[in-house]
Amino acid sequence: MDITERFLNYTKFDTQSAEDSDSVPSTAKQLVFAEYLKKELEREGLSNVELDGKGYLYATLKANTKDDVPTIGFISHYDTSPDCSGADIKPHIVNNYDGSDILLSEGIVSSPKKFPELLSHTGEDLIVTDGHTLLGADDKAGIAEIVQAMCWLRDHPEVKHGDIRVAFNPDEEIGMGAHHFNVEKFGCEWAYTMDGGDVGELEFENFNAAAAKIFIKGVSVHPGYAKGKMVNANRLAAELAAMLPDDETPETTEGYQGFYHLLGIQSNVEGAKMSYIIRDHDRERFEERKHFMMKCAEQMNVKYGEGTVTCEVKDQYYNMKEKIDPQMHVIDLVLHAMQDCGIAPKVKPIRGGTDGAQLSFKGLPCPNIFAGGVNFHGPYEFVSIQSMQKAVEVIVRICELTAEYNC
Repeated sequence: MDITERFLNYTKFDTQSAEDSDSVPSTAKQLVFAEYLKKELEREGLSNVELDGKGYLYATLKANTKDDVPTIGFISHYDTSPDCSGADIKPHIVNNYDGSDILLSEGIVSSPKKFPELLSHTGEDLIVTDGHTLLGADDKAGIAEIVQAMCWLRDHPEVKHGDIRVAFNPDEEIGMGAHHFNVEKFGCEWAYTMDGGDVGELEFENFNAAAAKIFIKGVSVHPGYAKGKMVNANRLAAELAAMLPDDETPETTEGYQGFYHLLGIQSNVEGAKMSYIIRDHDRERFEERKHFMMKCAEQMNVKYGEGTVTCEVKDQYYNMKEKIDPQMHVIDLVLHAMQDCGIAPKVKPIRGGTDGAQLSFKGLPCPNIFAGGVNFHGPYEFVSIQSMQKAVEVIVRICELTAEYNC
């Protein structure tokens, strides 16, 4: 099976995670794909294939050398974003892309005028959507690349490597992917998530991240007789949102700049719920952002009465850089592998997070490598087949270099 067929098979599964679910995984449909993937790994000859009750799948490609080689791992998540439907995906391939507009379906066009990153893939074969769902390259491309690389190594015993562990998990898109990951069972000295974007990307800096839930209690009274009595939770939600800086949102920031992001509001006169995420690369500034949001809630309570606004802030993950810096050989291997594969490395901070950030703080250094997808979480998502093939080459070369490397 080639990587294109493998990836297209994976897109047939709806694995969307759910923000407000209390179950693990957050949606039962993720387990359907996990079971399929378990059988595939067994069929491809991997060892120690294990799917636990929470949807975490582990397997091993056994070493083919007697040398003392570090055990390393590769990880991807199989859930897709709650931001856009992942059901009934209808991918199609644009062969030898010529740099022009791509008609996804009637009236829906992916244009390089709006998405100039398309032009970087002129001459390549692009897998795109029909414009009504996301594609799921985040992160089924990563899964396909890892499985394909393990199959290639299995079929090429002349390439020496140590034990290689692979793991696939649910719920990364809602910040929960690493929460139940069994690092001890995984048994690696270090690992890599295949969850980055375009070719060459290598990331070992990410946002510090928190989620904030704001609850507003209103008082509903007939509007004709509401003076001095009504507390309109809709209006209070709008007032609180306006207290946060206009120039510190995702749409106004880039690079190392942090932000507050309003994910959603559910409200009526009687009550409102606001969901935010808070992000910053700098740990001190991150703490200041959380404190500021709590202060906004306090100011609302001073104005409208104690208990009117409740703010709950929960940390999600931290910047992995502080855990990677002492072990830079983990990064050196990737840079070496990319260069050997003819890829120019693009080291940059993640304006987001990966499971690797949390895993690094659980004792498993775990930077993030490109998976090739572009425009994640929406109907204009695409992935180049050649980019996925390059990712496979990088994985294989990392495994080979690790067997040679004096760590």
